[in-house]
Amino acid sequence: MKKPLLTLAAAAALFAFTGSPSEAIPFKSKEPKVLTVEEKERLLEIESKVLEIKEMDFSTLSKEERKELKDELRTLEKEAKSRGESGLYISTGALIVILILLIILL
Repeated sequence: MKKPLLTLAAAAALFAFTGSPSEAIPFKSKEPKVLTVEEKERLLEIESKVLEIKEMDFSTLSKEERKELKDELRTLEKEAKSRGESGLYISTGALIVILILLIILL
């Protein structure tokens, strides 16, 4: 009883989350972001600064100094993310289909 119900649910999900060809948007190839020499140098500086901070002995620092270092790490991380490539995004429909397929196959 479980297997036919899951198959029916998967079929319904496929029909519900697929669009018609008239609604399809042409695929735009996303070219990888090319970093300039200055951006590469800045990313290397950020990486070396992060490694330097991680090698520090935090037990000798005061609470305020640790907080300042933590804030600096956050700003460096944000800057590195803005300069580097973005992550991978999966739509909700695709995620649901993947989960249903995993349930069916397992």
